[in-house]
Amino acid sequence: METKFTDAQLSHIIDQSLIYQCACPAQVAKHLIGLRDLYAYQQGCLNQTDTDVAVHNRIASDAARAQSVLEECLHAVLILEKWDMHTLEMPASLQKTPRVI
Repeated sequence: METKFTDAQLSHIIDQSLIYQCACPAQVAKHLIGLRDLYAYQQGCLNQTDTDVAVHNRIASDAARAQSVLEECLHAVLILEKWDMHTLEMPASLQKTPRVI
């Protein structure tokens, strides 16, 4: 499965979002990680001789298509929000410091 973002980059986006309390990009990144896990699981099932190959191929294929769509979405959101696309740092204008209660 081709990917636009590495797992490390997705984790960094999630970390940035948690630090500065901006959850939207993190939500997309979390779902991308989940789709990658689903795809990998299906690939593992395909290696078993007693499984339904057509079912696992379909799930893996659709997970890969969904991955591509969500990666394009995440890229567009990061551009719209003016993230630094080289470092994947959130722009200062979006950074909210956590409230201390």
